[in-house]
Formats: sequence, structure tokens, C-alpha cells
Amino acid sequence: MTKIHFDQQVAARYDETSADKYRPEVLGPAVDFLAELAGKGAALEFGVGTGRVALPLSERGVRVSGIDISEPMLEQLRRKPGAEKIAATAGDFATTRVDGRFRLAYLVFNTITNLTTQDEQVACFQNAAAHLEPGGCFVIEVYVPQLRRVPPGERVRVFDAQPTHLGFEEYTDFVRQIHYSHHYWVSEGELRTFSAPFRYVWPAELDLMARLAGLTLRERWAGWNREPFTEDSDAHVSVWEKSAR
Repeated sequence: MTKIHFDQQVAARYDETSADKYRPEVLGPAVDFLAELAGKGAALEFGVGTGRVALPLSERGVRVSGIDISEPMLEQLRRKPGAEKIAATAGDFATTRVDGRFRLAYLVFNTITNLTTQDEQVACFQNAAAHLEPGGCFVIEVYVPQLRRVPPGERVRVFDAQPTHLGFEEYTDFVRQIHYSHHYWVSEGELRTFSAPFRYVWPAELDLMARLAGLTLRERWAGWNREPFTEDSDAHVSVWEKSAR
């Protein structure tokens, strides 16, 4: 089972430290995109967390279920208005099954990389496919590995340097595609830290995982507004479809 890095302390401040992801211009297009794919069907979120996406998607009339390995994160979700409409289950989303069939399964904000082995990531695709109804879609939002920005012989890349936050990636295993994400925040005179391992994964590798699960790439964009995906894109939103037959 995946190790739980999102403990009580992290969960209590998660919405605060991810505040930029709640901005209407960021969250709105994601919810629009997912609501369009779900249509009148049900949706299942892998890594539902505190409900950043699940709650507004539910407000659109979509029946939303969610899986998350962190009970503290689910506790934060349950305290929010509208949470009673979200069927949240504690478990590893690579293997945990819930009742029902879904028109849409989705996994956002780089959460696929929380699974730190290739086998776990493959299992995640298989689990998504098992939950989908024929013609249903699996959506992943994730960054494109930025190894071109890591100088030869170096293992560290700073991705955010602000007066109140320092974030950098430490590449510890280029063979197994592991890097640690390190964060240092200063809030109200207090220094807070967070570090966790992630497994970066390439778009083509994800496509192969999808094929192994019986899914076919339907579309890939550089963002939720359907910006064209190119070799210079630093993230992608990909949609794989389960055969309707």
C-alpha cells in the first residue's frame, strides 16, 4: 500500500498551501472539462483529498464518488458544505474498488505520481478501467517531467522561489523515475516543511499503461482550456476511453 504522506498536519493546511489551485480561472475550466465528460453519468475521483474538484463538480449535478488513502484529508472534506453528497472511501486508489459503474474516472493535480512504482501506476489504470462503463473515460492531469532543465551531473531543480515559499525537486533515482518534492513555507513567523517521493511518468508511458488496461487515447491537451499539447508543454490533460463494445 502507498505510504501516507498527507497526515493530520499536512491535511489541516492543505487548502491554504494549495490556494492558487482554487482560483476561479484555474478550477473553473477543470470542472467544466470534467462535467462535460461525465454528462448525466457518475464520476469517480482517485485521490479526492479535501474535495477541491469533487465538491464543485457535485454542485453541477454530477454524482461524485471518491477514493483517498489519507483519512485526515477525508476528514477535511467531510467538514465542508456539500460533502454529504460525495461518497468518499478510504483506500489506495490503485486497488480499492467501490460500488457502481462510472461514466468518468479522473485523477488531477499530479496525483498519479503519488504512486511510486510503475506496477502501482499500471494497477491504477486497471482499476479505473474496471470502474468505467463502456464508452467511459479516464482523465489524468499531470506535469511533463522537466529533465531537460536539470543540468548534467545535477539532481536538484528549483521550481518555486518566493519570500514565503521555496520548492525544489531532488531527483534521487533516474532509473526508477523517483524524485522528492521539498517545500518550505513561512507563515506567521513559523517555518513549515513537507517532503515526499513521487514517480514522474512520461505521456507515452501513460498511453502504454492505458492500452494494457484496455483504454485508448482519445485526446491530450496542455491544459483544461484545451490548449494544444506540444513538445514544449510542461503539463498535460489526457483522456483515455474504454471501448463502447
